[in-house]
Amino acid sequence: MFLGKLGLLWRAAIIGLGLIVSACASNPDVPEAAAGAASDAPQYIIGPGDKLQIFVWRNPELSITVPVRPDGRISVPLIEDLQAASKTPTALARDIEGILKQFVQDPIVTVIVTDFKGPFDQQIRVVGETVEPRAIPYRQNMTVLDVMIEVGGLTEFADGNRAVIVRSNGEKQQSYRVRLDDLIRDGDVSANVRMLPGDVLIIPQAWF
Repeated sequence: MFLGKLGLLWRAAIIGLGLIVSACASNPDVPEAAAGAASDAPQYIIGPGDKLQIFVWRNPELSITVPVRPDGRISVPLIEDLQAASKTPTALARDIEGILKQFVQDPIVTVIVTDFKGPFDQQIRVVGETVEPRAIPYRQNMTVLDVMIEVGGLTEFADGNRAVIVRSNGEKQQSYRVRLDDLIRDGDVSANVRMLPGDVLIIPQAWF
């Protein structure tokens, strides 16, 4: 009789564990691969609203600081209209050098981004129960803790442990759960995960 009851309890425990595993699989944790090594981090892509410092070696009259216009273009001395958005600073510098060769012998150009916004599809968007829901520029090695600092933390109505990161993988999207309550309110640093360009962090309201 006792062994029979023990067998039923054991079977129920196995079924319950299976349900838990199944539920987690539908909304998994952020994979370790998402953290990546610093050397594997994507290069910064220039976007509208960025401010660029363009330095032309030995030609101070051609060196200038300019904003990237909403159409993604810039205007610099000797170059009226040049596409800057969707390029890396290095690629843009090489483009400028190619054009300046018509006017300057062996130009050497350096492009430095001094005010970061980045292209829209590279920004991290935070929606839901946070103090300041908004889009923020992606920075190399950015984590979910960095993001929460940028947006002012959780509201009192937030259910941080039900938050998810929505990440595009080609044409597909995958949702990963993230434990913001454990990270922010309990100080569990193991809940801190790496963010990637284009991530959307969704923080739901707690059920009362």
